Amino acid sequence: MRQMVMVGFLQAQNCTNLVSSWRHPGSRTDTWSPEYYADLGRVLEEGKFQVAFFDDRLAMPDRYGNDHKHTVEHGIRCVKMDPIVVLMVLAAATKRLGLGATRTTTYYEPFDVARAFATIDLMTHGRAAWNVVTSMNDGEALNMGKELHPEHDGRYDQAEEFMEIVMGHWTSWDDDAIVQDKTTGLFAHGDKVRRLDYRGKYFNSRGPFTVPRSEQGHPVVIQAGQSARGKRFAAKWGELLFVGSPPTLDIGRQNYKQIKESVAANGRDPNHVIIAPSAYIICGESKMEAEDKMALTEKLTLEIDALSLLSEAMNFDFASKGMDEPFTDEELDNISGTQSMRDRVVAASGIKNPTPHDFIKFSRRARPNKPFIGGPKEIADGLEEWFSTGVCDGFVVAATHSPGTYIEFVKYVVPELQRRGLYHKDYRGATLRENLGLPTPRVGV
Repeated sequence: MRQMVMVGFLQAQNCTNLVSSWRHPGSRTDTWSPEYYADLGRVLEEGKFQVAFFDDRLAMPDRYGNDHKHTVEHGIRCVKMDPIVVLMVLAAATKRLGLGATRTTTYYEPFDVARAFATIDLMTHGRAAWNVVTSMNDGEALNMGKELHPEHDGRYDQAEEFMEIVMGHWTSWDDDAIVQDKTTGLFAHGDKVRRLDYRGKYFNSRGPFTVPRSEQGHPVVIQAGQSARGKRFAAKWGELLFVGSPPTLDIGRQNYKQIKESVAANGRDPNHVIIAPSAYIICGESKMEAEDKMALTEKLTLEIDALSLLSEAMNFDFASKGMDEPFTDEELDNISGTQSMRDRVVAASGIKNPTPHDFIKFSRRARPNKPFIGGPKEIADGLEEWFSTGVCDGFVVAATHSPGTYIEFVKYVVPELQRRGLYHKDYRGATLRENLGLPTPRVGV
């Protein structure tokens, strides 16, 4: 029977992906401690989540007014640690939980990223995943020694070469290359380790690669491209695809079908690509209790949260516009950050030239977007409808407060999903690929 994939959406920062979460009375205040992340990992593994996933940016949100003061004062993702390092805390605290982290193709070198994640994969016995992003704004560029963030489609062109190099290195060692024969003195077969010798427009990388294969072959590739260019990239490379919550289930089914068709058009098996939308879960023992929790969450959000995050994501200073001043066609056309957010707001509002107020209202930025609210039955009913009617293969569970959201989900929702046969009662195997039902990639391809 087909069963759900479950991903925990984590942040190595002072809040969850809901920036107001640090204000929640139930949120812990030690979000930069190893104990906090070890506890999170144990909670997710208790709930048999396949993956704990860390999002990342290379700058705090300071595009609004081109100043960081509001970011620090309001706690808007102002603490951002390296997720790869934090990931290893979860690795030490768990045995089966998959471990995913973000690294951008815009500001790192392919060999470095390939080696880091291949090493994590070995150190976790095949539980690693890499979330491929192209970054989004000038703040990240400035932190990484560049003056301006590259334009949108050009970033994806660069990312294509990046992926070719990483995949080339990851498949350059045969599984049986190492023999370690102390009698003959042969450590490994030289003809079973290939040099890449890649030369492209954006990157060069010679090799040979220095990290052998793990139990799962190589890390799982996560991707979340939502623009037209991003979707093409995801269909070509991604194995676990994160998508936004669809405005309607019919649109969700259409998007799901289109993604699977795009995967097949790239010569890949659609059954080996998992599609998971983000899902805010607000649950309790009863629906009434959950509704009270939602009311509290809504009270915690400030207008500055949304304006700061919109400026960050779209690489546009919203402080330069009056709140009721429409964006011009030129301004909308020149958005160099997350174009999919611009497109979603225009589509959802039906307004060709939305204002900052429209962006706040229709983007749901800094607020739970289409949350699932209720007791165990109501939450399970909602997830089952999405899963069983062709909207998705699983969910990326987002938290309104932490670790409370994950504790409540494991306590209330997981048993109900398991009772319905929609969710596994134990892990399938030891590696992430086994637990996601993905094949081990071949070498030399």
